[in-house]
Amino acid sequence: MPSALADAVLPLIRTRADLHRWSAANAHGAQMHAAADLLEDAADTDPTEALDVTRRAIDSSLKIIMRADDSSGIIGNAIQRLLELHADFAYRATPPASRLVDWMVKVTFVEGGGMFEADPALYADALGEAGLARYRDKIDQIAATPDRSDDFHVGWAYRRLAVAQRDIDQIIRLHVRDRKVAAWLQDTAEALEWVGEHELALDYARQGVDFGHGHQSKQAARYWLDLLAKRRPDRLEEAAVYVFRRWPTASWAARLHKIAVTNDTWDLYTEEVTAALTASPLGPRDVVIFTLRSLEDVPTAWRLAHDLNLTSTDVWEDLVAAYEKTDPIAVIRIQQDLVEAELQDAGAAHYKRAARRLRHLRATLKRHDAALDDVDHWITDLRNRHKNRPRLQTEFDRAGLPR
Repeated sequence: MPSALADAVLPLIRTRADLHRWSAANAHGAQMHAAADLLEDAADTDPTEALDVTRRAIDSSLKIIMRADDSSGIIGNAIQRLLELHADFAYRATPPASRLVDWMVKVTFVEGGGMFEADPALYADALGEAGLARYRDKIDQIAATPDRSDDFHVGWAYRRLAVAQRDIDQIIRLHVRDRKVAAWLQDTAEALEWVGEHELALDYARQGVDFGHGHQSKQAARYWLDLLAKRRPDRLEEAAVYVFRRWPTASWAARLHKIAVTNDTWDLYTEEVTAALTASPLGPRDVVIFTLRSLEDVPTAWRLAHDLNLTSTDVWEDLVAAYEKTDPIAVIRIQQDLVEAELQDAGAAHYKRAARRLRHLRATLKRHDAALDDVDHWITDLRNRHKNRPRLQTEFDRAGLPR
């Protein structure tokens, strides 16, 4: 069906170009995002027309991605945008539920290649009860097929269908499964939040936090705190303290600090947080990072780094950059140590980083002649010690370092 919208959108989607090259795929992905932009701006367009154009764009896109190097994810992100737009237009256009269900199943189980889904929870209002019942029948048929009974997408479809039908018992049963994985508890929380069961969502997010100490429980903690900030800010500080005590790291300390400063209660936690970070396995690193980046207390971070024998090069680099602003002489030895550490390994990249650091060090000492002379003598010695590394000599020359 020709239309001005189709004429504007579809040429940006369809192509016969070879997209096996990464750069070509990225360029075409950018075009696809431009097409999605046009559809987003088509609010005043007949929704039936917009729905049809978006469907055709998705159908073409699913074929294109199968022959493209989308390692950057640009094409995939564009397709995801198109799918969300399609659900929005379906709500406004109210197409026949049977036709919509058939297309959704095709996207999820046939054309999507296992990468994309048409989410029934997004289409719930467009489908209505009869449409959702038809969708369930389709999924039941697929699940009855021997080679699809354990299919990930079958399980996903049933879970999203429970969300679409706002069936709380089914949402919990299907998402929590056997409770053996922390991520499933967070999945349950997210599904409950979707349907407006905020207190239940907070409860299951907390269960994910308490599940263990691994990565998934930490992810559940982030979600729990985000959800509390949105739904129950009165409980947020207490939760942030709980999470920090469970994982005493700089990142959780930073989150607690931000919340407590807002509430004017940080003084309650200063000593505890510093002691816990110092005693943790990553003690020197975490306590210095937190003091430097969150508290912005450069002198104390500098003292702690020395008292605790900090060995993390990246943290020293940040600390030197902050401390040299007030005392450029004091950082000379650390800068020299960082250069010496860099030159323990041969290679152009190491030489370039060392040369940049030395050039910067000399620039900070322009007003300190005696210190600059000492550094220049040391650079000359450095050149002599590494005289058998011609590439080092070249990089030092390019940086304007003394011989």
